[in-house]
Parts: sequence; structure tokens; C-alpha cells
Amino acid sequence: MEKITLNCGVGVEPHRIEKSVKLLEMISGEKAKVIITKKRIPSFGVRPGLKLGCKVTLRKQKAMALLKRLLESVGNKLTVKQINPGSFAFGIKEYIEIPGVTYQREIGLLGLEVAVTLTRTGARVEEKKVKRGRIPRRSRITKEETIKFVEENFKTKFE
Repeated sequence: MEKITLNCGVGVEPHRIEKSVKLLEMISGEKAKVIITKKRIPSFGVRPGLKLGCKVTLRKQKAMALLKRLLESVGNKLTVKQINPGSFAFGIKEYIEIPGVTYQREIGLLGLEVAVTLTRTGARVEEKKVKRGRIPRRSRITKEETIKFVEENFKTKFE
């Protein structure tokens, strides 16, 4: 497992940004980064420099421990639609569903998205800038391997 990304999008409502940042910092114990737009999309009311949400990225042992708690909050059940080759994602409707997290009056009730990225050793070859290489198809993580990893490590069932 490479990383877990916790994301809390608030849309065009700027007063909810502080609440989302507090929520992600409370759950993860890390500092949250505010997401700022770069493009203009008039039909959605989005303009450059607008704050749209926040995110936190966790890696290694801290990520594994948090992922176990987050999967418990959804009953250790995922659907096959939530799985992609090398990654999976799921949403939590209200943060009070997470074991060990209590309701905070200043935050209110918010939800969040959890995205997990899986990689094999040697994947950096394709991402680096100098002497970039290609990873052959046989070395890429398939959807079936992703499902197997989640079932074995987190005792999760698929519907």
C-alpha cells in the first residue's frame, strides 16, 4: 500500500472549509492541505483562487492503522464498483460512524472520502523525470489483485 488520501470537499461554501480542516486533522492527526482551484468553470460558479475543499495524505504504518478503523465504519463491506486496478475508494457519510471518534459541536456533521492507492516496488521508474521507463503489463496491479489484497489484509467482504 502506497498511501491513503482523505478528502473533504465543501463546494463553493467557504465557511465550511475550517470545519473540514478540523475534521481531517482530528481523524488523521496530520495537518490538512486546503485545495484551491486553478481553472474557471462558470456553470459551477468556480473561479481561480477559490477554496473548494481539503485533503490529507497518510503513508506506511499510520495509514494501515487508520484504514482499518475507516473500513470498520462502513462495516468492512465494499462493492466491486469501488475497486479500480491498483486503487479503491469509499465514502463515509458522517464522521461519527468511525470507531473512537466522538461528535464535535464546532464541526457539526460532515462526511469524507477515502482513496487508497496500491503500488508495487519499482513503480517509481514510470513516474520519475530522469531516465523514465515503462512498467510492463504483467507487473501492473489488476482489479482482482486489488480485491485479494483488501480481503486478506483487512478482512473485507465484497458485494
